[in-house]
Amino acid sequence: MSGTSMDAVDIAAVSFDDAHPSLIAAAHHQWPTGLADRLRNFANGTALNATEVVLLDAATGAHIADAIADFMHRHGIAAADVAAIGCHGQTVTHAPDAHPGVTFQLGDANIIAERTGVTTVNDFRRRDLAAGGQGAPLAPAFHAATLRTAEETRVVLNLGGIANVTVLPADPGAQVIGFDTGPANCLMDHWAARHLGEPFDRGGQWAAAGNVDADLLARLHADPYFALQPPKSTGTQYFSTSWLEARLADRTTSAGDVQATLLAFTATTVADAVARHAPDAQRMLVCGGGVHNTALITRLNELLGLAVESTAAYGIDPDWMEAMAFAWLAMRTLAGRDGNLPSVTAAAGPRILGAVHPA
Repeated sequence: MSGTSMDAVDIAAVSFDDAHPSLIAAAHHQWPTGLADRLRNFANGTALNATEVVLLDAATGAHIADAIADFMHRHGIAAADVAAIGCHGQTVTHAPDAHPGVTFQLGDANIIAERTGVTTVNDFRRRDLAAGGQGAPLAPAFHAATLRTAEETRVVLNLGGIANVTVLPADPGAQVIGFDTGPANCLMDHWAARHLGEPFDRGGQWAAAGNVDADLLARLHADPYFALQPPKSTGTQYFSTSWLEARLADRTTSAGDVQATLLAFTATTVADAVARHAPDAQRMLVCGGGVHNTALITRLNELLGLAVESTAAYGIDPDWMEAMAFAWLAMRTLAGRDGNLPSVTAAAGPRILGAVHPA
């Protein structure tokens, strides 16, 4: 898995021998700087001709393949021991409300299957789009399979580049819902890179030292995306650096105060979404890189008035949730079982997701 933050390829080896998944091993594999820059530039609008696009697809697939092969070697995992690789790839655009809706993930799975000797499943999102869905988020099905309980209504919050929530009702007859709430780390990471020269604001310390600009926060909240009803999904192509710059125009807010406001923006948009769509939730379980942003988690605790915990307390390492979810989706695909939740994506019905590339 490589998410909207484009910070690394997350690799997780997962066993599904029992009802609950077991994480065998996991690692982050950094993108080479040049390839990461090419991916970000393409995602942010740099024009490429057809040959350049497929060359980037091949380079992305080759890097993912080599990362997995190295991971298997270091952990003593033989190709014969792996049922499949579930490869999300790297999203470079996600526009589900275009006509028709589209999404595009790079990473040639033919190269991955060939270099690893392992059957590879990829392209998980487009079948849901073809069925009239948003193609995202897909992790809620995994959340429901592993974290739902009849004892309480829970919200699972993933804090990647974009934030998304999954509402898991205690009532077994109630539908699971899930949607993207808006930016999580993407704008904060951009601002930290620009002003601190760091890939992110470690622990949210810089944001915590600033003051929230209420007028700027209101301007950020005014985007029409937040008034939309689920199902809905978004990406960094929408909540982009240019989106932020447009809302900073003619303002004199200090860099530190902008970071404080961006953190408040993430926290308040999440809290607003929970208040509107899960008012009876008793617990929030957090995963994704943002779980390590202490200032953000503290702010969520203050706003939500419910228990906020890492998914680690319930047996799922928060750093590997998404990678584990795509292993689970690959397992479903090979078993001929659906992987989407129509109540989340608004697809016409359950669909088997992904394209299978045999070893």
